[in-house]
This record gives sequence, C-alpha cells and structure tokens, in this order.
Amino acid sequence: MSLAPGPVEPITPDPVREVPDTLLTQSWLDLSFLHWAADPGDVAPLLPPGTVPDTHDGLTYIGLVAFRMYRVGWFKVPGLPYLGTFPETNVRLYSVDRHGRRGVVFRSLEASRLLPVAIARSAFRLPYVWAKMAIHRDADTISYTSSRRWPGPRGARSRIAVRVGERIEEPTALEHFLTARWGMHNAFFGRPVYLPNIHPRWPLHRAELLYCEDELTTAAGLAPPAGPPVSVLYSPGVPVRFGRPMRPGGLPTP
Repeated sequence: MSLAPGPVEPITPDPVREVPDTLLTQSWLDLSFLHWAADPGDVAPLLPPGTVPDTHDGLTYIGLVAFRMYRVGWFKVPGLPYLGTFPETNVRLYSVDRHGRRGVVFRSLEASRLLPVAIARSAFRLPYVWAKMAIHRDADTISYTSSRRWPGPRGARSRIAVRVGERIEEPTALEHFLTARWGMHNAFFGRPVYLPNIHPRWPLHRAELLYCEDELTTAAGLAPPAGPPVSVLYSPGVPVRFGRPMRPGGLPTP
C-alpha cells in the first residue's frame, strides 16, 4: 500500500522540517486525544489522492481530538481574541504521501464560530462544520460537548470527559506517532496539498476516559469504534505555526 519511492520521514517529537514563512498562527489548548486502532484497508478509501494510511506496527488509527483553539492569526498579525478563539473537535486519520511526508487527514472539524468555519471551507476546502460547543474544567476533570448545526447531519453530537493524570516523561513510540504530526494532507480542487506546521514538543499527560458518547466518527464515514479507545492522552497545549502549502515535490508554493 506504500506510495513512497524512498524512505518515510521519521517519527520525532520535534519538527522534522523548517517552516520559513508563516501562513497561520494559533494555539491549541486543553487537548484530549482519543484513539482507536483500525485496519489500514478500511480507511484507505477515505484519504485524499496521493496518500495512503500511515501505520504503526501494521495498524493505523482513528483520532477524536477535542480542544480549545486560541487566537488564530494570519501571517504575523496577532491572533484574534474572539473570532479566533473557540472550541473544536476533529475526527482525523493518519497519512503518508509518495514523498514520505507523514501527516493527518481531517474527516471533520467541529467549531463554534461560523465565520472561521466558512473561511476554512471556502479558502482551504477543509471539512469544517458549525456546531454548538462548550468546554468545562473542574479541578482535574475536563469535559467537551458538541452538537452540529451546519452542514448536516444536523444534531450529530459528541460528549467527552477525561480526568487528567500524571505528566508523561518519556512518551512511547505510539504516543509520538499519534501526536507529533508535522503536516496536513488535503485535496484542493482535486490536487493534493500538504500544509506543514511546527510547534514545541507536546507536554503529554496520562488521562482517564470518564465517558465518551460520540456520533462524529460515524458522521465522518467511519465505522462505529469497537470498544474503548486504545489511547487516551491529555495536553495543556502548544503554540502552532503553519507554513505555506507545499508543492508535491516538497517546495513551498511561490
């Protein structure tokens, strides 16, 4: 199933490439990562052209990631405090392209601000959807709720709560695989696009899943998860910088 004619880039906790020019800035805060193992053949049809499932020990993964987006900004303009700050929950898959670049593929991204949703859908062809959302924290417990507004399926819901545990001093290879992703694969008018990003090393914590009632994975075209997630992690967050989209050969667009 591999497309890469050469080696696949390594899985590293630090960025694997430089991002000299800034397209977007933002911070991701109070993240909970839930992951289920999946057969690569089951998710391959859902990936954009020019990519295949990225695997770890023969398996790929379905991610449900809930967090707070904070102060999205363009180029070097300071991030917006209201329009650029909102809860988000995404359903994502793991991908690698013919140039060996690892990334994520978003099947859906719930967000509570309509204008950023409209811009992301039109400018980047990302599957953002508008939802009624909330994040609550009580001591070491954090909960996320989401109910889809537009587009459909209207009312698709997600309710997640985790209890944050101890800091992970040495994440496992799988935990790096699931969190340290230095780019995003997408299709733009039928052509493959790779959007690189950089950020500091993730501060990761163990987390206990208190409950998960989710309809977003099935709304994204995936089979219902079989059993509890195989990995539950929490991070207080990182600042993030996205570069310009990269050509298929790995060079930024002019």
